[in-house]
Order: sequence, then structure tokens, then C-alpha cells
Amino acid sequence: MDIAREYGIDRIARLASNENPEPLSPSAQEAAEQALRNVNRYPDERVNILMNALRTCYGDYQFVSGVGMDGVIETVIRTLVDPGEPVAISTPTFSFYSLAATGQGAEIITVPRESDFSVDVKKMIRAASKAKIVVVCSPNNPTGNATPVDLVAELLEGIEGILFLDNAYVEFSDYNYLPLMKKYENLILGRTFSKVHSLAGLRIGYAFVPRWLVPWYQRASTPFTVNSVSAAAAAAALPDKEHAQRYIAQVRIWRKRFITEVKYPVLPSDANFVMINTAPRKSDEMVEELARHGVVVRSCRSFAGLADHYIRVSIGEGWENERFLQVINTL
Repeated sequence: MDIAREYGIDRIARLASNENPEPLSPSAQEAAEQALRNVNRYPDERVNILMNALRTCYGDYQFVSGVGMDGVIETVIRTLVDPGEPVAISTPTFSFYSLAATGQGAEIITVPRESDFSVDVKKMIRAASKAKIVVVCSPNNPTGNATPVDLVAELLEGIEGILFLDNAYVEFSDYNYLPLMKKYENLILGRTFSKVHSLAGLRIGYAFVPRWLVPWYQRASTPFTVNSVSAAAAAAALPDKEHAQRYIAQVRIWRKRFITEVKYPVLPSDANFVMINTAPRKSDEMVEELARHGVVVRSCRSFAGLADHYIRVSIGEGWENERFLQVINTL
């Protein structure tokens, strides 16, 4: 890595991208290797191997898939939003929502979170009453906090459009939004294999969707979006609960340690990362200082609506987390 060369460090703690530091499960790797033998053929356009695995895992829901969560978000917006129509986004949050909506020619409505980064549902309903899609990330990136299920239900009751609830980090929380799918026809729950399932490099996302959306989503999708290797690996990763639970347990332990042992204020988190208030140190300044000591974290300066004194730190391997604790407390 460039940082290792620049600072003469032999081992870098990579805590910037919210990745699972564990390798993929052995069953997922075996499935991917098997699928490689047939990559001379186009993949199944309906991704049936993954759809069947999702139904086996979760039950009788409707699913769509895409190239990571980004691909799902982009296709949902392409499916539902015409140029000039409003898309409301709860901020500060993941920047790709706005990028995808802008690419579709949508009008962006940003609805700032409260000072504790919670969602004021009544304010959101007022601001987004006419929005075609409302986007809320829960647990939220980069703040880490989740929106309670009852508040999500209140939001669904109060809006006319679709709620896209990004659940990329939901496995690390105590929240279960799935029961809402049985009650509301205007809810989409986005998920990813990049985090808990260790498949970030294979770029595969999916979503629980209402039945009426499936044919329209398929019509708007790029043909053969999900490749056969990614689909096979994801389908095989789902049943390996032990692999997922091992990292989830590690996340819960280290979140507590970060909150209690870091000398700067650490915000409560329901995700596999924490956000830290480094004031009076600026975000980029702190990131640079940590990098000099072999620890790579994310500056939150680029997240619209955040003050310039927050960093985001992923839960990595034990040695990476220990090094971060040692370094941050000297700065």
C-alpha cells in the first residue's frame, strides 16, 4: 500500500471501509471456484440460485439483486423516478443515494437528522410528503445509529411514496424490520453481502421488495447484472451462520471497548463501525496522524451535514483494533 511505502510501515491496520476482515466462508469459496468453471457461459439473468437461497433463508419474500447495494439503489431509482421528481434523503448519510438520484435527474430533498443524529419522523414526513422515494439508512452510515422499528412504521404510514430502508449493517444491530414487509407495500429493505458475509470484492447486493415491484425492476435492470461467480458464492454464504455470527460477536465486543477505551467521545453504534468526535482536531488531520502510525480510518469531512471533526473507524481484526486504540489515545 502507498501508506506503508510512504511511512515505512510493514503492516497496515485497514479500518476505513467497513469490511469484514475475515476471509469468506469455505463453502462460499468452494461454490465460487465451481462457478468459475462455467464462466464461458452467460449467467442466469434471474439469478435463481441466489433467489432460492434467499427464500430458504428468510421465507416467502420477494427479492431483487444488483451489483452491491449501490447497484440495487441505482436500479430502484431508475425504475421508479422520472426526471424532476423528488427523492428525499435523511442526512448526513451515504453519499451514493444523492449521486444515483442526481444521475436520474431527480430533485434532491435533504432532511437533516437531529443533533444526536436520530431521524425526526414528523419532520421527515412534512418534508417528504410528495417524494417518489424516501431514503433512510439504518443503521446509518457514518453515524452508526439505527432508527427504531416503530418510527419506521410511522414514516411508512405518513408518506405517499416508497421508503428505501438501507439495511447494509442491520445484522450488527438488534433491530428486525422484516415484519414490516408483510404490512406495507411501500417498503424496500436493502441488504448486502459485503459486510457480514465477507464478499465485498464480489459486489453483490439484494433487497426485500413488494411483489408489484419485481417485474418493473427486472425491466429496468441491466442484463446479466450479477455474475455467476458472485451469485454462487452468495448463495453458499447464506447458510453458514457460524461464519457470520463469529464476526458479529467480534463487532459487539470491540464496539464496547472503543466506547470505553478511546479518549475521544465515541457515538453509540449499531453497525460494524463507530464514529468518533475528535474535536478540536479536524477530521483530515486526525486521519493523517493515524496513517503515519499505520492505521487507516475514514475522514467524515465529505459527509454533507457533519461538522469537520468526526472520523469513522471499522471493527477489524483484533491486532488492528488494538493498534488503533494504542495510537488514537496518544494523539
